[in-house]
Amino acid sequence: MTDRTTRFRQLLGEIDSTPWGPHEQSLTAEAVALAQELGDEQLEYQARMRQTASANMGGLTDVMLTSFAWCLAHHDADPLRFPLDIDNGAADLMWQFKWMAATLRASPVFSSEQIAAVLDDMEAHYRRAGIGMSGVLTARFEDAWASGRIDEAERLRGLLETTPRDDYSHCDACGRSQNAGFFAATDRDEQAIRLVEEMIEGGFSCGEEPEHALSRVLLPYLRAGRLDDARSAHLRSYRLAKDNPDNLGIVANHIVFAAVTGNEARALSLVERHLPWLAHDPLNVDGHFALLSAIASALDRVVAVGHADATVRGADAAGLAPFFGDREGGWTASALADAASAAADRIGAEFDARDGSDWHAQRRARMRALADTRWDVPVRSDAFAVDAPSPEPQDAQGWYERAIALAGYGSEQDALAAADRVGDRADGGLADAEKRARLLGLRIGALTSLAQWDAAEALLPLRGEALREAGHPQQADLEARRGLALYGRGDVGDHASLEQEWADAAGLPSWSRGDIALTLAALRLRGDDPIGAVELTEHAAVCFAEADDERLVTASRMLRAMAWVAQGEIDQAHEMLESLLADDALNPGHRARLLEMRARLLGGAGRLEEGAADADTAAGILTSLGAITTLAETQMLAGALWDDAGHPDQAVPRYRAGIRLMRERDADVSGADFRLGRAMLAAGHAAEAAELLGDVLQREEDGGASAASRAMTAAVLGRALATAEEYGQAMGAYGYAAELHAEAGEPAEQALVLTEQAKILARFGEHSDARDLLEQAAALVRPTDAIGALVEVLHNLGQSYGGDRDERAFALFDEVLALAVEHEADWLVADVTDSRGRALIEFDRIDEAIAALLTAADGFAAIGDAGSAGGSELFAARTLAAAERLDDAVPLYRSVLDRAAEFPALRQVAALELGDVLDKLGRTGDAAQVRTLLDE
Repeated sequence: MTDRTTRFRQLLGEIDSTPWGPHEQSLTAEAVALAQELGDEQLEYQARMRQTASANMGGLTDVMLTSFAWCLAHHDADPLRFPLDIDNGAADLMWQFKWMAATLRASPVFSSEQIAAVLDDMEAHYRRAGIGMSGVLTARFEDAWASGRIDEAERLRGLLETTPRDDYSHCDACGRSQNAGFFAATDRDEQAIRLVEEMIEGGFSCGEEPEHALSRVLLPYLRAGRLDDARSAHLRSYRLAKDNPDNLGIVANHIVFAAVTGNEARALSLVERHLPWLAHDPLNVDGHFALLSAIASALDRVVAVGHADATVRGADAAGLAPFFGDREGGWTASALADAASAAADRIGAEFDARDGSDWHAQRRARMRALADTRWDVPVRSDAFAVDAPSPEPQDAQGWYERAIALAGYGSEQDALAAADRVGDRADGGLADAEKRARLLGLRIGALTSLAQWDAAEALLPLRGEALREAGHPQQADLEARRGLALYGRGDVGDHASLEQEWADAAGLPSWSRGDIALTLAALRLRGDDPIGAVELTEHAAVCFAEADDERLVTASRMLRAMAWVAQGEIDQAHEMLESLLADDALNPGHRARLLEMRARLLGGAGRLEEGAADADTAAGILTSLGAITTLAETQMLAGALWDDAGHPDQAVPRYRAGIRLMRERDADVSGADFRLGRAMLAAGHAAEAAELLGDVLQREEDGGASAASRAMTAAVLGRALATAEEYGQAMGAYGYAAELHAEAGEPAEQALVLTEQAKILARFGEHSDARDLLEQAAALVRPTDAIGALVEVLHNLGQSYGGDRDERAFALFDEVLALAVEHEADWLVADVTDSRGRALIEFDRIDEAIAALLTAADGFAAIGDAGSAGGSELFAARTLAAAERLDDAVPLYRSVLDRAAEFPALRQVAALELGDVLDKLGRTGDAAQVRTLLDE
């Protein structure tokens, strides 16, 4: 008994220190079960009070209602043994009473009379306990609003505002959020926005705030024309709400936002991500209504922009059948839009019938009224796999040509799919025996590449018949002897049998000899014999030229280029690709493959933009051919090349399109998402990057990724959050990254993330704590040979010491300068010299400081960084002006103006400050002239 009681106490401690979520819920359930085993109702009361709060936060409505009813009954029977408040936050019975009416209101299975009885019971309990009526009025207001009794809700809201606040009133965050939601729902956008901005400016937060409040003013912001504020609110709110399945209404608001702001691909992605939430809580039917309405609206937009046939992944899950019905195959956007709309209408009618109002019908009408409304608020997080699907061939010949082109690229699955469209038969039912033979050969080759041996073998007799009918009996005999070996199977004995055929090939027709040589060349290349492969591709090209088959001449030369790359003969390979691409009659599949090969070679040679352009062209060809299964890799290649070329804005849409395609075939996208998140951050989309990188980190956690991998993701997440000015969350991400780097044995990387934490602390004036972190970082990095990390840490520590008038700063600057000189890092030489100048100012060594700053400016200028040069000179000029050396400051300000021609902000600041200096010198005319620059 004692051991189990001790365990119970331990469980309560764990529950109280664990964040809301599945783990905390399991601990709470364990505590309830253990108390029941002990037969101790007072302990069970302690556990169930926590369970009610836990279930409320996690959307476990049935658990919450059961637990609350048990606790209320025991309190009513014996208030002394089962007190209202157990001194544990939300584990207060009268506070929990506030959730009950809203919970019943959220499902039409509960009647209005039942809800009214709960409200009356709540009021009776409050009065009996001597509690003020603020909590009761709040619950009655929520009930009137939710059922569409708007006049009554307005009256109760006014009464609530005049009722004294007490311990059971909504907090500053929840009260403002609730009223903001009511104002937005009753067309008072300005008041809704004002309340939410009060909350944000005041730093008020609660369990689901500020994310709920921010989601409530998304449409008001849009209607007010405050598009940037709407975008910021969307990104912040969604990032906070996206992981709790109880947040159906919040996520519904975000889906609608994405749909009406031109972000249809993002809307589809959000729908797919949150569809499973519909099955989470069967009693949160009003949440289902909100999400289904949003889904219908969003998918209507997806259909409107040309993606009616896009597959909605996950919609066919068994748990969603009660909402959408059963369906053969997957759900398209068009079909699911109709099903979601019908489900929302059905649920809304059930609510309105219970409530005796048309409030849910009004909500549906408001949603439909948005159909023709659009605001342009780009959120760069998702993209359709193909912006505009290419027209499909209209006849068998068109599908035949497409299949040949796709096979030429090497897209086996797409080639097989196109071949299926030629006709009902395996040979397409084509009249031309030559084409039938070629189509069957395509099928056999594709199936062999996909290791579908039995299916490939089954087509060999048909291929033989077609070859004989087309006048190629010797090729038919050859394939009958060697079977799938001629299609590159590579089983034991296949290679040797082809070598024998090649040795005996003199009597065979040219095409057959070419076929053997090309297949054997591929096997040799696969077997790490590129020299042998080159020789055979030369023979193959000659044979196919004799047979007048230019398509396979190109294939032979293309394989030769691959073999040269494997040999390291890059120049020869590049020349071959250039020669092949110059042919205007080139098969489009071959052209796409050649462009992709050249893109990789150009990238390896540092010609990144040219390579990216080739990859883009290849992707365009593949899109036109409908090569969906292979397009992802080409899009990702294009993205990587643009990324490496320093154009993350170009990389982002390519990464997004590639990732969308990868998701459609259920591929692992964590690595690709990481690259996308990093590119989004570099392109200036920090908030979107933070959302995505947070998802990547969670997937890595769930998948058991290495500490080093998770550390890298957490560090980039921290940078994204800091750039998005979410500094508190950034500190947490950097702290986690530091722990993971320590676990992975990466002291230099750990030192760098500690340095980033120190920068944030310094920004908020916590200089002592920042310095402590930098000193820890220095101790970590010094024993390593990571020069870049050492320089970064020591430089920042020197700046910290300098700001504190600590002489140790200068020794660190000397050390960094020596490393910069040793490694010919001219920009760093200038930068650390600038830091020395700024530190000298703290010691009142003005002349030395000015000399250092001007030396830094010259250093920056020498390497073409006029902006940094102007920054150093501006600091020097300000220092002289502050020291009343105004005449000395004037030429420095003028130099800044000269340097700042391409930097408008720097130029305006310098002009403004120079004007003030000239005024102080009595040179008012010169001051006026300088200030004219402010109007430029």
